[in-house]
Amino acid sequence: MPYDFSVTPGPSPLTQAVTVSSTAPRGPRDWRRRYTRVLWITDLLVLIWVVYGTQIAWFGLGNAQLAISNDNRITEISYWVTSAVLIVAWMWTLSLADTRDHRIIGVGSDEYARIARSSLFLFGVIAIIAFLTQIEIARGFLIISLPMGIALLLFSRWLWRQWLVALRKGGQYSARVLLVGSEASVTHLARELQRMPGSGYRVVGACVPSGRVAGTIYGTNIPIMGNVDAVTQALRATEADTVAVTSTDELPPDKVKQISWDLEAGRQHLVLAPSIVDVAGPRIQMRPVAGVPLMHVETPKFSKGQLFLKRAVDIVASALGVLVLSPLLLFLAMSVRLSSQGPVFFRQKRIGLKGREFTMLKFRSMVVNAEDLLEPLAKQERDSGNEVLFKMKNDPRVTPVGRVMRRFSLDELPQLFNVLGGTMSLVGPRPPLPREVAHYASHVHRRFLVKPGITGLWQVSGRSALSWEETVRLDLSYVENWSLLGDLVIVARTARAALAPGDTAH
Repeated sequence: MPYDFSVTPGPSPLTQAVTVSSTAPRGPRDWRRRYTRVLWITDLLVLIWVVYGTQIAWFGLGNAQLAISNDNRITEISYWVTSAVLIVAWMWTLSLADTRDHRIIGVGSDEYARIARSSLFLFGVIAIIAFLTQIEIARGFLIISLPMGIALLLFSRWLWRQWLVALRKGGQYSARVLLVGSEASVTHLARELQRMPGSGYRVVGACVPSGRVAGTIYGTNIPIMGNVDAVTQALRATEADTVAVTSTDELPPDKVKQISWDLEAGRQHLVLAPSIVDVAGPRIQMRPVAGVPLMHVETPKFSKGQLFLKRAVDIVASALGVLVLSPLLLFLAMSVRLSSQGPVFFRQKRIGLKGREFTMLKFRSMVVNAEDLLEPLAKQERDSGNEVLFKMKNDPRVTPVGRVMRRFSLDELPQLFNVLGGTMSLVGPRPPLPREVAHYASHVHRRFLVKPGITGLWQVSGRSALSWEETVRLDLSYVENWSLLGDLVIVARTARAALAPGDTAH
């Protein structure tokens, strides 16, 4: 039975809490333990398949021996035993690295990064031990096992994550969150968490300073369970297992500490949600000073090494892309040329790195006089409230072939030549038109600190369905928190979005 967020007016927050408790679902609370157990079993099966599969592929089904030199004597150990020891050590290393911790599963890249780092660490230790003890272990056995093991572990975790996210969108396998703080901060966080149910946080109630009886958070159906002194009762009523403190401005000095003391160890958790947003983990450092936890947020910086690495990846990837996709590029060029009058390519002035203009290439997807027809269409968009970014779901200027190319982002492929030329990057903020830049607020110009990209965070987060404010926020978040791993994740998500574009591509 779905959770009923509605409440009946009552004389006190406690009465309201009891009412909600009577309708709250009492599902199993050990989903974290069950999911961790499933991951453990899957990891074990993957490693058994990889390690013993590699052994059989390298040595065959015979009883190959591992030689250990010791005081001019050689001790031989069967590779069947060696493989078992490697599997146990690998599983132990994954556990030590907390790769199955419920705080990282299901969202973000930390789960994948921990798997890769811990696996590389294990094989590094094995190599050092083999060198120091003169163990003659087959290099090919290790060289094949390591990349295959990492790849299959990551793939299995990705499959489980898809399953987990699907369940979380239905309200299952999620932390039940009670928000505590000012009404403004609670409202903001509640909306963000409801917008992304796959993140694993399901808001079931809130405690605000006013403690309005029988009220709900503005714009949502989340009930207010009382004031900030009713947290303990609200936890019991909503069966929440997580308290998220969204602001401390209106809380007594020791209130957060008191809330943490009242939580049940191991089952209930405290989360502090600062007002700062769109800052990636590597830029945040917690440093205790005089018993006070201080959050240090490092300023974004782009070293010469980072810029060189990004440019090198751009050159290699775009060159390979042009080479591999050349038959498709030729087919698309012929389709554009034969389906409508006009040139194959559409050249347009865009604004790039440091606010400089450049010519961006695309396959022509519109009629030749598309620019002449723009003004009346743009007026319709301005009348609908969009003052900066022009986008139209059923643009009458798009040709039939162009509509197909736009849906699957095929019209963007010529921008690989822009990347080779250095005016664009594979991943980056959306390249704006000069007329759009004229409407920019001052902070939006931070988009020009990096090269614009063929794809970006905005494109894999909703594309045309995003509002202007959301597009700007995502682009600035990318600029502030760039990393090579983040680029690889965006490219992977772009490939998936291109193959299954949904309703956001037009």
